[in-house]
Amino acid sequence: MRGLRFLRAPAALSGCLGVLLLFGGTPAYAHTALKTATPAPGSTVGSATSVIALTFAQLKPGTIPKIRLVGPDGTAVPLGQPQVADGSVACASVGSLPAGVDTLTYTVTATDGDVQTNAFQFQADEGTQAAAVPAACAGLSLAAPVSGEDDGADARILGLDRTTALVVLAAAVAVAVGGGAVVMRRSRRTRPTGRRRRAAV
Repeated sequence: MRGLRFLRAPAALSGCLGVLLLFGGTPAYAHTALKTATPAPGSTVGSATSVIALTFAQLKPGTIPKIRLVGPDGTAVPLGQPQVADGSVACASVGSLPAGVDTLTYTVTATDGDVQTNAFQFQADEGTQAAAVPAACAGLSLAAPVSGEDDGADARILGLDRTTALVVLAAAVAVAVGGGAVVMRRSRRTRPTGRRRRAAV
């Protein structure tokens, strides 16, 4: 399907986002690769699909993958808090899927602590049968979906996830403060010269 594609999050954003590399950004390794998904990348499922499931090769015990879903218009789709089944399957409830091309982003932590963020797209169609709930998720009591605006972990600032935005803002403040310090130093250096000139007159 032409409109669908598998996406890999960039290692660094352009411009000032390059500063993020200094804050412990780690590369994406294959050992946390996505094995299967419901809906699957590039697939077409019914809008009534009620559960999203992601199966990974390895997950760090005790960690829960972060999952975010965005509709065709760029609006966050409400999801329930993910739960992990069988140590490798992340399950999350969804009220309904917006018709069109939806984008799902996930962040996982491997057993050695490496963090990977990737994304993929799938098609949701009102006239298509809903995807069946995966067996690994069927026995879980999944939390009801909550709006992206109410989910602090997925809150976004200026189009960026909260953590990234805060780091970028901190870097911008540091640059502003550094620039101000330079101006103050130059101003202090020029003041004595002015006084000597007035004294000579």
